[in-house]
Amino acid sequence: MNTILILDKKPTSVFSGSMLNELADCLEDRGYEVLMPESGNDLMHIVSMDARVCAVIYDLDSWKMSLAKKITKINDELPIFAMVDRKTSINISLEETGLNISFFEYRLQTGDYLAARIDNEVRAYEDRIIPPFTKALMKYVDDKKYAYSTPGHLGGSAFQKNPVGSIFYDFLGPNIFQADVSVSMPELGSLLEHSGPHADAEKMIAKEFGSDTSYIVTNGTSTANKMVGMFCAIDGDTIIVDRNCHKSLTHLMMMVDVEPIYFKPTRNAYGMLGGIPKKEFLPETIKEKMKERKLTKEPVYMVVTNSTYDGLFYNTKWIKQQEHIKYLHFDSAWVPYTAFSKIYDDKHGMTGKSRKGQVIFETQSTHKLLAAFSQSSMIHVKGDFDKDAFNEVYMMHTSTSPQYGIVASTEVATAMMQGNAGKRLIDESIERAILFRQEIKRLKAQTKSWFFDVWQPDDISGPAKCWTLKPGDKWHGFTNQDANFNYLDPIKVTLLTPGMNENGKLKDDGIPASIVSAYLDKHGIIVEKTGPYNMLFLFSIGIDEPKSLALLHALSAFKRDFDADLTVEEMLPAIFAQSPDFYKNMRIQELASGIHKLMVKHDLPKAMFHAFDILPKVVITPHKAFHKVLRGQTEEVYIDKLMGRTNADMILPYPPGVPLLMPGEMITKETKCILDFLLMLCEIGEKYPGFETEIHGAYRQDDGRYKVKVLLDK
Repeated sequence: MNTILILDKKPTSVFSGSMLNELADCLEDRGYEVLMPESGNDLMHIVSMDARVCAVIYDLDSWKMSLAKKITKINDELPIFAMVDRKTSINISLEETGLNISFFEYRLQTGDYLAARIDNEVRAYEDRIIPPFTKALMKYVDDKKYAYSTPGHLGGSAFQKNPVGSIFYDFLGPNIFQADVSVSMPELGSLLEHSGPHADAEKMIAKEFGSDTSYIVTNGTSTANKMVGMFCAIDGDTIIVDRNCHKSLTHLMMMVDVEPIYFKPTRNAYGMLGGIPKKEFLPETIKEKMKERKLTKEPVYMVVTNSTYDGLFYNTKWIKQQEHIKYLHFDSAWVPYTAFSKIYDDKHGMTGKSRKGQVIFETQSTHKLLAAFSQSSMIHVKGDFDKDAFNEVYMMHTSTSPQYGIVASTEVATAMMQGNAGKRLIDESIERAILFRQEIKRLKAQTKSWFFDVWQPDDISGPAKCWTLKPGDKWHGFTNQDANFNYLDPIKVTLLTPGMNENGKLKDDGIPASIVSAYLDKHGIIVEKTGPYNMLFLFSIGIDEPKSLALLHALSAFKRDFDADLTVEEMLPAIFAQSPDFYKNMRIQELASGIHKLMVKHDLPKAMFHAFDILPKVVITPHKAFHKVLRGQTEEVYIDKLMGRTNADMILPYPPGVPLLMPGEMITKETKCILDFLLMLCEIGEKYPGFETEIHGAYRQDDGRYKVKVLLDK
């Protein structure tokens, strides 16, 4: 961080102009890069684009206080210096006294003196914005202590004693190794005991995210979910689980012998995950589910996935006001940014207050859509709970040798969201996503043949917001949609490929989205999730205008090449390489038509809808099923023989990436549609190499068929 801007245009006097030049020379002598834009617009552009700008200097008579206000809207911490001469009359409003601005009179100071003062202000600015744990870690690295402790690479020195180690060291750079330190360093505090700079970091995080208490988790929200669940429920408890849950919550139920009852969310014809209907939360519905399972213990723990994978939020305020359950958990892995924009008010767990006797948890993957290392995660809590007991669970799942780089990145990700600078990051992401949506619609309207579409309301004009899914609207495709309950996040952009009409019926022709995803991959663009005729793109704060334009260009290039009917080898060389004999001379439209006809044959929308709409029979709990797996009381059968057998592992197809079958569940005649859906996925993979569906819990054999693990019959 070493760039200082001096606005150099029409100074009020020859003396003031020479003073600015003298000051620039003095600052360069102190190691700063000095840029001298010639207009206010140029200066504002640099401030908004270059995060390394650490100060702005300008002539007050030429540019007035309004310039400082504009700079502050971008970064309210950035030091601003206004040069005045003794004739200048400074009239400052009460509002302007809150600006981070200092004044200097030309005739009273020398360049060296001013440069020294500015240097001090810049150092104070850097010290102010660096959060506590990261600051302590940087100091430790700067101190260059000679440690006889772990880790064994000792600041990277061990890597430099070996050829391959030195290559690895040079690839990552010195600081990542020097900041990889032992828990033996008392000045850094303890993550497990939440002391020292670690505690300061978690207090800062709680303040920014609006929680009463927050925890840094260094091995992802998969672990954070298990921490929360193991604290909230014990063996024999009844819990309520979103059937759209992440597999980490299935793993929780394999670890703890709880009795789950499931919220049954909706699906649309595209296979997108809808919300849980309001009626599922009502006491009478929950009691009916308990009666079906012959459960008598009242639920103590409820977990809801918010937002869904496809970007749908709930009205969390309404959920909190329903049947009183002590522990309410929102798995918000995909939306760690909701505290930093007003459009998400009442749509996330930390909005508002918890009710008396209720504890609200929200787990978030900081690394998903905020700027943090992979595995960075947080747990936010509102309400009174036994912190000592919770910390025992926390320590069960946390290494005694945590990676401090992950801790620091989690803290820095939060610090980045503070003040106007953080709000601007989220606002720009929302704006960029909306502009991209509008551009796709514009291109679609211009073409006379086909183009991609966007899954969104017909009218997205007006101020940025989360769009309400209204009952009866055709665009979202969810039947019996509740009013004012689910909202689409503008940052989650789902593109639609041709093949399905607005009523959820397959057309005669179509372009399966998996073909487009493979093409985009060739162009260096990774799709977050690919459905049959839809693709999900995440417009995180790391997506800039060039990346957005690159996606538009690649989509347009796909249309051009598809319409030209190039060969599979030309368009999808990686797919061709998996089976050159099969794809020899095959053209892209033949491939698209072949996969689409398979979708039509199996009536994909109906198959997918029913596969997730009807829940399989619960035979034993996931915990008991897993114990049988550990004892070897299982056998493998081909997937077409699964009906009537008790499943041993969770079966989870990607997409949509949520469990289709839980351990201990059975497909019966009433739920044969689940098996039909799995067999359809397998058939597509068998007939078209490279388009196999990843199915957790199903194992592809040498003959191309799949086997699954089932429990031995008694």
